[in-house]
Amino acid sequence: MASKTSAFALFLIFNFLLFTFASACPSSDKCPMDALKLGVCADVLGGLLNITIGTPPKEPCCSLLSGLADLEVAVCLCTAIKANILGEILNIPVDLSLLANYCGKKVPSGFQCA
Repeated sequence: MASKTSAFALFLIFNFLLFTFASACPSSDKCPMDALKLGVCADVLGGLLNITIGTPPKEPCCSLLSGLADLEVAVCLCTAIKANILGEILNIPVDLSLLANYCGKKVPSGFQCA
């Protein structure tokens, strides 16, 4: 019985040490890519906001965003907007949602570009 108790105590100590040194998942408050690359999205946004014949090209902009989760897309586009990479933005929430939706992504509810 003593060997079971000591084995259990050793197991508990090992778990305690393991979970003490484990790190949490990194927060998603930073864009995982270079936001300067999102300058190609300015043409898409301009085409969506202006009345033009045809549709703006999806390929350069949306292919950059395709591998990102919705929250990462929102953070990256917000970073690009705040850095004025996408040009003049008149309505941040609308333009952010418009561009994300055009590329098949959704801005998470409650997300604020601040």
